[in-house]
Order: sequence, then structure tokens, then C-alpha cells
Amino acid sequence: MLYLALLFGISKYAFGEWFPPASGGKAVWFYTGLASLLLGNHLVTPYFSKPVDAISYAVAAAAALLGAEELAKWGQTETSVYYFVMVYCLFVLSVSFTAIFARNSEHNWATKISQTAAILASTFGNHRAVFGITMLVAAYLFHRDSVSQTYLICLVCVIGVVARPDELLSGLLRHLRKIWSGAFAPRSLGVVAAIQNPNIYLIRQAENKPTPFGTAVAIKVPGRQAFPAIALDLVGRDEANLLRCIEVRAFDSTRTDLDVSDYQAMREDTAVLIPPESSLASSLMSALVICTDRLVGLVAPDTSNERLYFEVVTTQELEQGLLVQVNVQGRIVIYQILDGLTKEEIVHQKNTLGIVRVQAKKIGIWNANAAKFTPSKWLPFLNEPVLLADQSNQASDENAIGHFPGGAYPVQVANINHLVTHNTAILGILGVGKSMLAIELVERMMAQGIKVICLDLTDQYANELASYYDKAAESAKLSAILAKVDAASSSVEDNPEQGGSIPVLEQELCADLKNFAQPGNTSLLKIYNPARLTATKQTVEPKSYQQGGQWRRGALLWSVTPVEVTRIVTQAVLSIVQEMGMSDSARICLVYEEAHSLVPEWNSVAFDGDKTATAGTARAILQGRKYGMGCLLITQRTANVTKTILNQCNTIFTMRTFDDTGKEFLSNYVGRDYADTLSSLPERHAVFFGRASSCENPVLIQLNDRDTFRQTFRAKFPRQLPRLRSHRRWT
Repeated sequence: MLYLALLFGISKYAFGEWFPPASGGKAVWFYTGLASLLLGNHLVTPYFSKPVDAISYAVAAAAALLGAEELAKWGQTETSVYYFVMVYCLFVLSVSFTAIFARNSEHNWATKISQTAAILASTFGNHRAVFGITMLVAAYLFHRDSVSQTYLICLVCVIGVVARPDELLSGLLRHLRKIWSGAFAPRSLGVVAAIQNPNIYLIRQAENKPTPFGTAVAIKVPGRQAFPAIALDLVGRDEANLLRCIEVRAFDSTRTDLDVSDYQAMREDTAVLIPPESSLASSLMSALVICTDRLVGLVAPDTSNERLYFEVVTTQELEQGLLVQVNVQGRIVIYQILDGLTKEEIVHQKNTLGIVRVQAKKIGIWNANAAKFTPSKWLPFLNEPVLLADQSNQASDENAIGHFPGGAYPVQVANINHLVTHNTAILGILGVGKSMLAIELVERMMAQGIKVICLDLTDQYANELASYYDKAAESAKLSAILAKVDAASSSVEDNPEQGGSIPVLEQELCADLKNFAQPGNTSLLKIYNPARLTATKQTVEPKSYQQGGQWRRGALLWSVTPVEVTRIVTQAVLSIVQEMGMSDSARICLVYEEAHSLVPEWNSVAFDGDKTATAGTARAILQGRKYGMGCLLITQRTANVTKTILNQCNTIFTMRTFDDTGKEFLSNYVGRDYADTLSSLPERHAVFFGRASSCENPVLIQLNDRDTFRQTFRAKFPRQLPRLRSHRRWT
């Protein structure tokens, strides 16, 4: 308002009119000053001129001068001055357009030209240069005959365009007010005792007073202007307490606009406290909040591409599995805490410093669109701030098998077909949630039209999956099968393989499974308890013996074990899917609950026949992948399960376990870092890794709550939906 009043006041005084006469170029100075006010000084670019702004200034100045009608009457001097300004405007336009059009070029030379042109445009095309020259030239060309008009126009140019006395006066008054009101009275904190590049400064405090964590500090060192930092912790003493501070730009490298002019008069190698009520403290507020709320440590030595070590600097509660984040080349990379270690370092002579060093494993860069982590291929710088991962914007996901502890980053089964065809194992001690996880995976399979056959010694699946399983109808079928088996239980044949009731059991189970796998059968779930499928087998040729004075012929019959029933079912399923032909997608999944009792290791079998049966089951599993058949193996005894099948499990969920043999085996899958955490995993937590995981690396996750999963997942995939999908898939 003051500048506008100045413009109109000078016009009224010099010309007797509020608006100067438009003829003869008498109004060029007025409209140039007005353009400077509106486009430059106060509204558009008061501090910095971009090339596009320089274009608008040059066009406005040239347009004002083009309206001059006296060009034909001017002498050589006036004409030269006029064309000088026009050439100047043309030069500004040229370098501005060059800077704009060449900035996205892939050629290095073009990029350098663009940067050079941008500097020239900012220097010669800012509003003060363009409009100042234009007003002075206008005063000479159109008002040189009037000393008073020339003087007044030059005064407007100096005051309104170049000098900006309002800024000088307001800045002076602000500083004086701070001094006399006591608002600006930074207290000396101490001297800089050491610099730990990058970003860390050790301050030897002048007073032995505690400096709270998160206090704003201004530091000045040789070769640099004063800069803001944040107090962290005490790291020991030499002549006085050593306070560790971290530079604010470590939290945000783009912070180059902070006003630290009040602190430039500081002596070098000193630090002062920034008053909380100061404008600088207000501009630092976001960094201070991040520091006090989320900062947990600083990147420590020995950090590698896959493993992060950081020194804890706060009292934030940390725990195994928690996520932290670090800036790596301008991108936020997520790590998962695995372990911690206390260490002691000598800081000065005999003084020591006790620290906590945390080890974390790289997870990757979160891709919100794909809802998964993508790999990061580099490591963070030393002393980079380590923050608690920001998971506030993460929403729950019904497709997630779980999430990272302490937050909502979801972890999904990336491909349900890979979960089946490449086989999956769930390992852990009793009572940690293995069966609930297996049942959840079974529901996800059925939702995609994959048929599931459960070999369950616990009878848990029939109860938990009651809405998917017609128990009455299946019990009737099983009773009919067992009646036929019982009728042949005493059969003895010359060929031992045909003796007993096991041939009948094989025939009846194969028929039942073939009917289950038929395209028209909308049933998705079949459950057998191998311990209840009783049958007999003949192992030797019959022999003659005398009984009651009469000769008879017979042989000993043995009961079939659950391991042999498992072999029968598995081989029957293999023969069925082989008849259907090869398939890239999953068709049938076999679930081995209590797998150590169904497919035991050779040194854990109770009967010699179980070794042969386990070998037969393993061969069938090895062949099944190309036909869309796979298995889900659940066990609490990793060491007692056949490694022939376990080694074929491309996806692993490993939960709490104390078995050294099992942990040694699992270290080959998930790595030694995660294997060492298995004995301390909480209930319903698992290390998840493999082809079916949405994460490239092993991750420690908190599994879904069973009731929450039922509510969300079954709402999206009701019982009727899998049946319809299954029917369409087979037809």
C-alpha cells in the first residue's frame, strides 16, 4: 500500500494527475514501477527469479517501451539507449528460454548450457535489474527535459525497485526489539570439541547443566556459516561434559532456507542454545518433533548392504521385530530389528562410554502401489539418523497373511499357486499358532478354487472349517469305505501284496478322491484321519499249518500305519492329477498335519515299513508340482520330518522353536540372524520366507488374529464363491 501510494503521489505531484499522460511515453516509468510491485518485489518472486519469471519481466519491460512514439525524432544517443534496453530484454528472453528447453536433455553438455543460462537469467533477468534499467531509461528518454520529473522518477526507482527500505527498517526494528525485550538472548552452550563426519558435533559444555534431548542448538565452525543442530546425549567427558549434537540437515537435506542470520556473528568453534520462542526454533519444529518422537539411533560402523548396525541414543522402547527406517540416497529404506548388544568405548584417557548397539536386517523400500517391499541396493552413510518406521498411513489388508510387529505394513502371500505347487512348511513348537495359520492358508487356497485334502490326526480341521465341510456326508462315505475294508481284513492271498484289506483301502480311497477331484464336484475340502483308516496288510507268503488235526494255509496280517495311509492318499492324488495333464496353476494341496507322524525321517520311524511308505510319499510330492499338486507340511519336530520333502518346501513359516537341530537346518533357509531369534519369538509370530512371500528377504511378522481374519476374509470370500470359482476353473 505504501509503494502504491508513492507511485500515485509522485504522478500527481509531477504531472498534476493521478495517472500520468499515456501519450509520448510519459507513463512508461509508472507502469514499469507498477509491474515491479505486482510481479516482482512483493507478490510473485520477492527472493528468487526463475527463468519463466525473467521472461515475464522482459516481456513487460519491452512492451512498455514499444509504445514510444518519439523514436523517429530521437537523435543517435537516444536511439542507442532505446535499442540497448530492447537488446537487453531480448538477451534475457534468450537465456531464459534456453534454460527451460535444455534442462531435461539427456546430454551432459546441454545440461551444463541449461544451468549456465539459468544463472544468467536469474542474475540479469530479476525484477530489480529489468525494471530498474527500464525506469532509468524511461526517465532519460521521456523526461530529460524536466529536471524535477527526472529526479522524482529516479527516486521512485531507487526506493520502490532497488533499495526496498521497508525490509531494512523492519529487520532493524525486529532485531532491536529482540535485544531490548530479552526475547533474543541465546545462551552460550560451549565450544566444539570434535567433529564426527558426517553431521555429528561434540560440544564441550561451559556449564555442567543437563541439556535435554531435542534441544535446538546453533553451531559455527571454520569455513561454514552458522547452522542449526539438535542435542542428543552425553557421550563422556574430557575437561567437561561432551554433548553430542546432530545437524538438522541430517533429517532433511533440502533444508537450505533456514534464517540463521541472527547467529552469524558467533565466534568460530562455538555453540549456543536457540531460544524456543525464536523464529528459527519455529522453523525447526518439524525436525525437532521427528527427533524427539521417532529418532532411536545413529548408523554405526560395520554396517553393510544387508545388515544395519546403529547406536541407540534415546530411551525409546525397542523390541525384536520392530521396524526402523534410514535415508539411503534420498529414499526411505526399512530395516527390521533382530538383536542388540551392549558395548563399552573409551572416550578420553580412562573415561569409558557404555552404549547399546542394535543389529537390524534390511527389508527394502515400501512400494505403496504394489503393497510390498522392493529391494534397495546400497547402504546408508555413517551417523545417518535411524528413525522408527512411519507406519501411520498403512491400512489393514485382507489379503495379508500378517504384518510387521508394531505397525501395519502388510505381508502377503504373493502367489497362492506357488504356495501349493512349490510346497510350504509351517514349523514350531506346540501352542504357538501353527494350525491356525495352516487353516487360514487352507481358506485362502479354497477361495482361489484349489481343492484341499487334509490328513489330520487331531480332528481340528473338521471343526475349524465346518462351514466348508459337510461332516455328515463325509462321515457316511468314510463309514461305507471302512465297512468294505473290514470285510476284507482277514483275506490271505498267495501274492502278499494282494493280501489283507489294504488293496481294498487303496481302491476305495482312490475312487473317493477321484470323485472329489471331478470337475462337477463343487466340494473343495476333503479330510481324512489316517489313524482311523484301519486296514490290514500281508507281508509274507502264506504257509501251511495244522490246527485241530486239520491242515490250514494262512499268513500273519499287520495293521496299516498312518504313514502308510499317507502314502496311499498321496500316490492316489498323484495318479489323478497325472490323468488331468500338466498344469502351471495349483489344483490340489495335501495338508500333512503333525507331519512328523505322517512323513517321518528314516531314523524316527516306528516300523520298517514306514521307511518305504515315507519314500513313496516323498517321490509323489517330488513329481506333483508339474501337475498342479503340492503339500502344506505342519510339524513341531523339524528334526523328525523327512528332509526329502522338507528340502522341497520353497516357502517356510518358522515359529518359536528350541530344537538346535531344527534351528541349524532353518538357518540355511532364513539365515543365521533370523534362526538365532527363533527361541524367543512370541506366540503368533513367525519368520516368513520363500517364493510365495511378497517380500524378497526373510521377515519376522505378526500373524493375523484368527477372529479378525474370519470377519474380513469371509466377508470378501463367502462360502458360495469358492464353489462357483472351482466349477468354472475345472470346466
